[in-house]
Amino acid sequence: MEPLLSQFAAPEADPARLLPRLIDAIRPADANDIESARRNLQALCFILCSRQELRAGLRNAVGELLRTHRHTELYTATGILPSSGFVAESFRRIGHKFLPEVLDPGLLRTDLRQMFDRPSDRIWVLGVGNDTWLELLAALCFDEEPPSESLPPSLTEVLRSLRVLSYWIAACGMEPELLRLEPSLETRESPFLEQNREMTAYIDAFPDTWRKPVPRETDDKHLRVLFEQCSTVIARVRGNAARNGTSIRLTYHLQRLRQLLLRGEQLLDILAGFQADPGGTSAYPAMTALFVQLVRDECVRNNLRRHWRQNTELIALRVTDNASHHGDHYITGPSDEYRALARSAMIGGFIIAFMACLKILLAKAALPPLTGGVAFCLNYGLGFCLIHVLHGTVATKQPAMTANAIAATLCESGGKLRDLEILADLIARTCRSQIVAILGNVGVAIPLAALLAFAILNASGQHFTGPEKAAHLLEEQHLLYSGAVFYAGIAGVCLFISGLISGYYDNYAAYNRIPERILQLAWPRRLFGEARMRRVAAYIGDNLGALAGNLLFGFLLGGTTLFGLLVGLPIDIRHVAFSSAFIGVAVVDLDFAPDPWLLLWSLLGVAAIGFTNLTVSFALALNVALRSRQVADTEWRPLARAVLSHLRQHPRDFLLPPRRGGGLPLENNR
Repeated sequence: MEPLLSQFAAPEADPARLLPRLIDAIRPADANDIESARRNLQALCFILCSRQELRAGLRNAVGELLRTHRHTELYTATGILPSSGFVAESFRRIGHKFLPEVLDPGLLRTDLRQMFDRPSDRIWVLGVGNDTWLELLAALCFDEEPPSESLPPSLTEVLRSLRVLSYWIAACGMEPELLRLEPSLETRESPFLEQNREMTAYIDAFPDTWRKPVPRETDDKHLRVLFEQCSTVIARVRGNAARNGTSIRLTYHLQRLRQLLLRGEQLLDILAGFQADPGGTSAYPAMTALFVQLVRDECVRNNLRRHWRQNTELIALRVTDNASHHGDHYITGPSDEYRALARSAMIGGFIIAFMACLKILLAKAALPPLTGGVAFCLNYGLGFCLIHVLHGTVATKQPAMTANAIAATLCESGGKLRDLEILADLIARTCRSQIVAILGNVGVAIPLAALLAFAILNASGQHFTGPEKAAHLLEEQHLLYSGAVFYAGIAGVCLFISGLISGYYDNYAAYNRIPERILQLAWPRRLFGEARMRRVAAYIGDNLGALAGNLLFGFLLGGTTLFGLLVGLPIDIRHVAFSSAFIGVAVVDLDFAPDPWLLLWSLLGVAAIGFTNLTVSFALALNVALRSRQVADTEWRPLARAVLSHLRQHPRDFLLPPRRGGGLPLENNR
């Protein structure tokens, strides 16, 4: 490392060429080998502290780089979403992965990219910690040079960058979509515009206060207050969006505005450090933090997955929030709620028995593949919508909803669990609600499907399906040889997706104000009357997500088999309620004398199908809900112990409601 450092002192030294080589010497062979990177940096610090001539050469090279290159793009573009929008930025990142952009040699951003030219560099740069980089900055001993009497060019670049950021913040803060959700930005003094006026005055006065006491009227305190007010407005807009719906464009815009404000605060911290100490020592922590962040952002500048994750986070939160509100209805408390859910599940089982028989009829019709696939989709989708309209419940729809309700109780500052007893009670109530819903569906679907098959046999004198088809229906539910568990997992994924669809359309109805727009239609009001139209509009506003989710869930179930047929893959779905209804039909059509072992394995298969349906959809929904709420370090072990303790002390709570309406109301758990 010393021979390389000695080259910095040569008159013909090119910092833009030598600094990437120095980073190569520091970079560990494995980006995850943080300790090696830390030792390399500490070795460099030791050499710089012990060899003044090497220290001076590297310091002069860094100073020359800062003096001769433009900083603005690095501070105002790196790590900040562009104004082009979410979709355009996605395509830009895809294009730059295949065809890298041309770098401008006059930009400081270009030199940073050349020094840290590997995406994995962010791992060890962040891993060594800010303190190690701070030691390197201190080892360069910039205070050995006499302080500049005039404002250094590097700080002039910072001021120029702040001016650009301030204009962008003002423009972003007056976007029509923000004004729609926060009308006070028009009727009152907007902090986004006010910060620009304050920023202009601060930047103009800064050179005159260099190496002088800063007057109160020219410091940055009022500017920081305005930045805080801007952040408050953003939080308020997000809250309004949670009630009135959001969009990818609005989410993207708020994220960009937040990034602009944070970058402005970082640059203000650096300037404040230099004002307190013209030598720059007080500014070192802020400079180091910004350097590490810039390196990380440059390393992931073309990372499409990170871009999508960041900008869909709030959309996912809005979607799962809608699902969690509906999930409240699927978690029972007192006995009356428990009985109401049982009745609702029985309604679902009643309709599913007819849907299962209709599916058998459609299969017997031997329709063309596309026509048959559409018919199956409509049977599923319209049937599930009918269940919803009649206030029935499909047990497998619950996990995607209840998972979001549970995630809402886990969403707290820092990702720590708030109250284990409340959470354990919530999980117990979720379990008993799920059990009664399954029993209600299956307990009605099996005997009613059998009764329908028996009625057809008596009326026509012929079996509904025939012995071979009936045996095949049992074999399709076989635990070991039918692939039923795998197909049930596919159905679980469909259940999870339908939950997201429901949340999306609830958000769509709120954001686009669908009920209000329906009420603006003149001819339906004349045809049906004002009062009836208001009820229709309110119903659509409250139930659009559920209806769309049920309809599209049906198309997912019916379309899976068709897709497998088209691409030649042996994929299918298994849904516990339909599988149980098929067993009822098969038993009747085998003259109530099926093979005992086949019947037993089929019943075990139905149990496994139900378990897989519920587990897969619940796990996927809970994962998305927790990620959208940024709960990453949940203490699962204490929660598991609390649930087991609750199970030992109150096992009845997991099966039946309290005898006298006990239990904690759900709103206290949120």
